[in-house]
Amino acid sequence: MRDELDLKKLKGHDHQIRMVAKRRKDDAPGVGVDDNDDGKSGKEALARNMSLLGGIALVVGTMIGSGIFISPKGILRQTGSVGMSLVIWIACGLIAILGSLTYVELGTIMPTSGGEFSYMKGGFGPSLAFLYSWSAVLLIKPSSFSAIATVFGQYATEVFYDSPECPPPTIVIKLVTIAAIVLLILINCMSSKSATSLQIAMTAAKLFALVVIIIVGIIRMFQGHTEYISPSVSFKGSSTEVFAYGIAFYQGLWAYDGWNQLNYAVEELKNPYRNLPLALVIGIPLVTVVYLLTNLAYFTVLSPAELLASNAVAVTFAQRTLGPMAWIIPLCVCFSTFGASNGTVFTAARLSMVCSREGHMPNIISMVNIPRKTPVPAVLFQGIIAILMVIPNDFDSLVNYFSFTSWMFYSLSALAMIVLRFTHPEWKRPVRIPLIIPALVVLMSIYLVLAPVIDDPSLPWLIAALFLIAGLGLYFPFVKMGYRIKSIDHVTVFLQRLLLSAPSRYVSPEEEEKVELTSL
Repeated sequence: MRDELDLKKLKGHDHQIRMVAKRRKDDAPGVGVDDNDDGKSGKEALARNMSLLGGIALVVGTMIGSGIFISPKGILRQTGSVGMSLVIWIACGLIAILGSLTYVELGTIMPTSGGEFSYMKGGFGPSLAFLYSWSAVLLIKPSSFSAIATVFGQYATEVFYDSPECPPPTIVIKLVTIAAIVLLILINCMSSKSATSLQIAMTAAKLFALVVIIIVGIIRMFQGHTEYISPSVSFKGSSTEVFAYGIAFYQGLWAYDGWNQLNYAVEELKNPYRNLPLALVIGIPLVTVVYLLTNLAYFTVLSPAELLASNAVAVTFAQRTLGPMAWIIPLCVCFSTFGASNGTVFTAARLSMVCSREGHMPNIISMVNIPRKTPVPAVLFQGIIAILMVIPNDFDSLVNYFSFTSWMFYSLSALAMIVLRFTHPEWKRPVRIPLIIPALVVLMSIYLVLAPVIDDPSLPWLIAALFLIAGLGLYFPFVKMGYRIKSIDHVTVFLQRLLLSAPSRYVSPEEEEKVELTSL
């Protein structure tokens, strides 16, 4: 017996909705749609609005968040010397470049917005892909969104509490953070083009701040202030503990985090076979050079001891060099963190949508708003979790212990590329990289996963691993066996109508080009 829900009853959208979501006893709402989808069956595809410039802005704008402005001291503390800290910054950039080259091939053979989820599913099957979606969608992505937005809240409120004896109250910081998250949710729900335009503007603002710091640093170098960066003295005191460098790499790679973000938005990138490689090849080396020059500039003004004592390195730098114009840097940090938060929720929503579309998350998350062609349910889902993570007083330490799982999944994605070379040699590969590159990424990832645990074995590492494994307890009944909670179907129908959403569909670049030629 079929219970039909005629979605044409959604007022004001009769001409757009051309489907009847046929709910069978074993089906979820929105699934029982004609498989021969001609684009008029009610399934909605994301609009390809992102240009090459937008792709570069997403990569650069998401990578440059708060790290380079606030905490280069983490690397200096672990390495023990200026020279080795600069080596780590360069090495982290090279790791990001090698990882991005691997993702270029993966992103062009599987041009869907799932990132690591799609690559692991293609290389190893759905079980490993589910473990990634379980940890990334529910913890890693929303916690990153929340943490970066919290930095924005701290800097935005400090403008009104300029006395060290009167810091901004925690409740004020949290309210400003939540307000920023809500604003970003609204922007990303309204239009992907608006979110991309915001990303371009915020990227320009943060690059302006870094260029100011670099120019001041170059002037200082010509004035002879090179006592801390001279090769003859800069490596004195370097740490000799090999595994301690794992923590230093984590600190640096946190600043480079975002090098893979464009792979989550491939379905909205124009001409992805061309623009995905170009955006990554241009964006990541650009960030690497900017980071290196910025760190050199810091050490032309601050001694290693002063840098370690500073809570906000860029602000201290500005106070020493820019005089009455020092306010520019805190303002640009606000722009930087706001833009990084925007890029994070933009890509996290696309990841959530694809995981749900593949049956690994509740069905409503896979849907796309019909008039706006944006993944509204997924954006709201990520935003709500991020807001909940702002409320506790301290979740950062727990999240740090989960960060090692990110590099475990990066390693598996690189390994998947190697596996796919042999299991699917017939697949079209617009970009083909030497296998030594993903092999190096795998080896470096193994070191990054194991080194911090060996250096500081503690219970939280075990808790993080148990959380990851616990995902299998949900995978087998709900994904593998297909068990469905019937009451969820009614909630899905209600939310689908409330959010004017229809099931999403993937449109390949070739199919999109064919449609464009037909419409001419």
